[in-house]
Amino acid sequence: MEQNHKTADYISAHFGIDHKLIDLVERCEHALADRFAYYRKTAELNQFQVIDAFRNNQVSTRHFTPSTGYGYSDEGRERLCSLFASVFHAEAALVSPMFMSGTHAISTAFFGMLRPGDAIYCITGTPYDTFYEVIYGQSGYGSLKEWGIECIEEPLQDGQIRLSAVRETLARHQEIKVVHIQRSRGYDTRPSFSCSSIACAAQAVRSVRKDVIIFVDNCYGEFTELSEPTQAGADVIAGSLIKNPGGGIAPTGGYIAGKKEIIAKIAHRFTAPGVGDEIGSYAQSYLPFYQGLFLAPHVVSQALMGATLIAQAMTELGYEVYPKPEDERFDITQSIVFHKEEPMTAFIRGIQKASAVDAHVVPYAWDMPGYREKVIMAAGTFVQGASIELSADAPIRPPFAAYVQGGLTYEHTKLGLLYALQEMKEYL
Repeated sequence: MEQNHKTADYISAHFGIDHKLIDLVERCEHALADRFAYYRKTAELNQFQVIDAFRNNQVSTRHFTPSTGYGYSDEGRERLCSLFASVFHAEAALVSPMFMSGTHAISTAFFGMLRPGDAIYCITGTPYDTFYEVIYGQSGYGSLKEWGIECIEEPLQDGQIRLSAVRETLARHQEIKVVHIQRSRGYDTRPSFSCSSIACAAQAVRSVRKDVIIFVDNCYGEFTELSEPTQAGADVIAGSLIKNPGGGIAPTGGYIAGKKEIIAKIAHRFTAPGVGDEIGSYAQSYLPFYQGLFLAPHVVSQALMGATLIAQAMTELGYEVYPKPEDERFDITQSIVFHKEEPMTAFIRGIQKASAVDAHVVPYAWDMPGYREKVIMAAGTFVQGASIELSADAPIRPPFAAYVQGGLTYEHTKLGLLYALQEMKEYL
């Protein structure tokens, strides 16, 4: 108890946080003890599986060595791909620092899997803003639509996939070649999808069509459960290394994992036809990608604990949150609905103030590339845009919801929450 008082006094004196807010957050911590224990146990089992994959792939220090030029027979690149395939229970994987974002990896996958005249079937509603541009963009820069690839969207019903509608649509549209599932909520308040939900969707798809590719946008979802979508019927998954699987260490990059023949097609799109995954060098050390994957299960558990703490505190203050504190979590994102722009902006600016990097910067809404509305973002991160680090962003549109994700350490998220509450104190 004395230690708790000392911590509270330190936070109040050094960061200017009201003692009442500190007391609120500490009460929330005590209420979440069982939930936190669950996250730690999930991390423990996932950590064992990751270590086993490292051992089975005989990872050695020579795999961290930089390469140059074409990168023929680059052991670091090849072993990293093999390691990711093992971790994600896939036949093959394409992992590269040359993927500049999750959207880049996903876009590459779709251009590799689809041909003019084909169609994508998005069974989890309208895709996330940046991928929406890849599908429909009117810029003239080569969206899927410009290549004659159609997109069919299936709206969710009460946040769930409409399995009967999926079966009917697949039977009616033979041009559908890829079924797209977005695991995370994106800029929406709907639930994220568990591997069991993805398995149900995959069974519905396969009951009608054996030939389509089931693709899961796995961003924000890695290591939140004891299984991954590739174990639930997905043929291909993709994500970003500056989110969960990079563990806060990877400086850039993305991955695509799945069935060998599909990954081969995507690899030939990623580099050039006839070249595929035979080339690709990296003049820096591969060490951060290996070490980041090693750390990922623990870092994800820290992010889950932080997100749940935010949900508990904001619920007690009367705000609408998704998911709720007691809900199971299948991604690291926490949304808070403010209904007004001013308290939302104050909350996000408070998160920025708690950052180790750029704490002095005041976020303002701006026209971010790939987004349809202005977006305000708190991102005092060591790696630019790394949403496995503590960040918060919000599109400037009703219902004025903020989306918090990441947190390399639980303690950082706790301080971020305290700063956010202090910043929006006049609205509480």
